[in-house]
Amino acid sequence: MEENRLERKLGLFPATNIVVANMIGAGVFTTAGLLLEGLGSPVMMITLWFVGGIVALCGALSYGELGIAMPGAGGEYLFLSRLYNPLAGFLSGWVSFIVGFSAPIAASAMGFSEYMIKAFPSLAGVGGDTAFLSPEWISKILSVAVILVFTVIHYRGIKTGAKVQNTLTIVKIATMVVLIAAGFATGRGDTSHFAWSTGSLGGFPGMKTMGLSLMWIMFAYSGWNAATYVGSEIRNPARTMPGSLLWGTLIVMILYVGVNALFVYSIHPEDMKGVIAVGALSTVRLFGQNAGTLFSLLIAFALFSSLSAFIIIGPRVYYSMARDGLFFKAVSKVHPRFHVPSNSILLQSAIAILFVLSGTFDQILTYLGFSLGIFPLLAVAGVFIQRKRDPEAVRLPGFPVPQLVYLLAGVMILVLSYLERPMESTIALITVMAGIPAYYYFKSTVRRE
Repeated sequence: MEENRLERKLGLFPATNIVVANMIGAGVFTTAGLLLEGLGSPVMMITLWFVGGIVALCGALSYGELGIAMPGAGGEYLFLSRLYNPLAGFLSGWVSFIVGFSAPIAASAMGFSEYMIKAFPSLAGVGGDTAFLSPEWISKILSVAVILVFTVIHYRGIKTGAKVQNTLTIVKIATMVVLIAAGFATGRGDTSHFAWSTGSLGGFPGMKTMGLSLMWIMFAYSGWNAATYVGSEIRNPARTMPGSLLWGTLIVMILYVGVNALFVYSIHPEDMKGVIAVGALSTVRLFGQNAGTLFSLLIAFALFSSLSAFIIIGPRVYYSMARDGLFFKAVSKVHPRFHVPSNSILLQSAIAILFVLSGTFDQILTYLGFSLGIFPLLAVAGVFIQRKRDPEAVRLPGFPVPQLVYLLAGVMILVLSYLERPMESTIALITVMAGIPAYYYFKSTVRRE
């Protein structure tokens, strides 16, 4: 079995970069206008971005302790399987397989292609008026191409993939820092924008709006647990695992609050409400029209990096499930030369490409936030179980405050979001329940073998 094991090659720096790259994607660049439209207050919006960061830090602290106790691959799948039972772990992996990784890979790839076409409009006219090479199909072809490129990169080994990921993440962070600093330095914005308010957040409807807003924000923060998915490839996990989770989440929290503050500073809230490409509008106001093209490229780059991180992380979940006999056996194969879960990487990329070509991933993304909010709650609650089972294990400070903060916030977000958007939330629950018969199918297959 030794040839079928993953190797511990990742230190603190690449592990932290995986966390940061997995978190920073389209969410922070596209949600501010929608959030402001519902909340009616820039101060409340920025406050919720800060609150979301605190909740994510509480989750990271909890996962850090679980990662020390269970330093394997798979994240929630591993934690829930050991803390509760294999069915709970399988269901988390099932949701990750259908919703958590394949759909965001497709979304990131198509977002990348859309912003590339926005930056270089001539790309849309490559196919002329032919049906197959219409602008829509040009976008799909670019999306598939970028998925294939990063599949090849990460197929060739975690060390090579980590080097690429490190470079992408460093440049992405640098561009965001420069944007925030240069944007405030121009002096072309107005601090009075922060005082604007419609006063619409009142009573229970206001609470539901805040709950839904916080769910979208937490989706933008999703990825704070990314290092736990590659736990079996991290050197010195007792030190590296919690460090990468906490540092990565803190870095992203600072960037998110800074970027949203810049948006408010540069755009009057009335002009921002409901705008999707709020980042492009902000840079036009701050630096001029040509900056819109530049920022389209920056967002494309951010999605590029996020897609790369998803392709690293997702296959480790399916690999762990397959090793436990709860997924197709071939998915547990580790490449003899590159030491990566090669079949798992190929399977995930194939599903992501199907999403791109079919376009159905748009519907799945509407319930992503709810779907991905369920199992981290169980994992964080598992810290209480882990401490009781193993009193001698390494413990991180703060218990039980971070765990209680995360659990209370998470439950509130799910309840309020369900009340605000019952259809998408119900579909998310159906997706989870559909994993139960799948679990017993794979389990019966193992027994027959």
